[in-house]
Amino acid sequence: MLSPNSITRQLSDQISLAKAFVVIAKESNNLQFAWELSAQIRNSQVLLSSAATRRAPLTTRESETAIHDMALLLFQAQQLHYDSATMIMRLKAKIQVLDEQMGIVNEKSSKYGQIAAEEIPKGLYCLGIRLTTEWFGNSNLQRKMNERIKIQSKLRDNSLYHFCVFSDNILATSVVVNSTALNSKNPSMVVFHLVTDEINYIAMKAWFAMNTFRGVTVEVQKFEDFKWLNASYVPVLKQLQDSETQSYYFSGHNDDGRTPIKFRNPKYLSMLNHLRFYIPEVFPALKKVVFLDDDVVVQKDISGLFSVDLNSNVNGAVETCMETFHRYHKYLNYSHPLIREHFDPDACGWAFGMNVFDLVEWRKRNVTEIYHYWQEKNVDRTLWKLGTLPPGLLTFYGLTEPLDPSWHVLGLGYTNVDPHLIEKGAVLHFNGNSKPWLKIGMEKYKPLWEKYVDYNHPLLQQCNLH
Repeated sequence: MLSPNSITRQLSDQISLAKAFVVIAKESNNLQFAWELSAQIRNSQVLLSSAATRRAPLTTRESETAIHDMALLLFQAQQLHYDSATMIMRLKAKIQVLDEQMGIVNEKSSKYGQIAAEEIPKGLYCLGIRLTTEWFGNSNLQRKMNERIKIQSKLRDNSLYHFCVFSDNILATSVVVNSTALNSKNPSMVVFHLVTDEINYIAMKAWFAMNTFRGVTVEVQKFEDFKWLNASYVPVLKQLQDSETQSYYFSGHNDDGRTPIKFRNPKYLSMLNHLRFYIPEVFPALKKVVFLDDDVVVQKDISGLFSVDLNSNVNGAVETCMETFHRYHKYLNYSHPLIREHFDPDACGWAFGMNVFDLVEWRKRNVTEIYHYWQEKNVDRTLWKLGTLPPGLLTFYGLTEPLDPSWHVLGLGYTNVDPHLIEKGAVLHFNGNSKPWLKIGMEKYKPLWEKYVDYNHPLLQQCNLH
């Protein structure tokens, strides 16, 4: 016990035990004794810190008093019945209380994070207003867009590379188009089909009329113009008319905490979210399309996607089942007989956000009707709860061709991603709540997105977007 290592270990063990007794003393309302223990803990810590700083072991002489004084206090704790059994029971109770408190904090954190992720930043709202004003006050913008519309043949030319984005976020959509254009070997062959809603339609048209993006062809539509998009054909629109569905998503009731807030997000009934299941109807003249989410960045030429052999499948996507978390059983309710009978729970999940769709095969196999079938079966939300991926997994089950993982790298909006994967990735996906245009975006990944934003643009400056 006189060796330097033993003295250090003895002091450390005393400190650990004393810290536990401090907790018990406070719970017993013996504040004086808790204070004495805390003071002695600090004295012992100062000794250990001093020895570490000078890089020389503690001597018996300098530590003897501290060890003796602490031993007296620990003996006194035993006399107060702070024995091991009592300590263990009290610490277990304390841990349980802390776990409950942590659960409450985590729930609040999740709610606040969800709210922050759904906010429209003031700058983006400002940009939409200024672009709308610019459109109606600048006849040149309308003339430019009308001139571009004259090249309608490009919009239907299947020898070109057709991309589609469904979004109400002007800046995010701009980054998708700009990053694709800047990394394309032949931008004149790139055609972007953008679909937005009526609120953002004019602003979206104005932005893409005043910016050229290396000569990429851009078409802007609003889904309200699609005559076939009505409640008699589209289950989601039909469900929106249901009073119970309206209450679930829009009432604001907390559901007694039974359903997490993210499952009750009205965006999951947004037509811009579900429009991906109607791509053949949106673009009746096209044979193949690459679908891109608005939270992606393209950092390589991706024209090669149009020559990928899908082996008679409808959907080309990167699989995400390197771990059990991303298999079908994670997204679907396998206690339901319909799910259990038709789908392998260990089937590999895949990602929406960068998908190659063979629209010829899609029409031949009537894929949209498959989607309708499952959407109508889930009117009571018993097959799945969240988003468009679960119905996508059902709709394209057995119709999906795995793509090389380097085509689509996920996770930049919620987790740490291997830098080598990011470097090799053709499309980087900021899926998750931490979008790069939000304050809660992950700082280390924001530059990958921001390099495609011209913050010197007058309108971005006026709206304080930086």
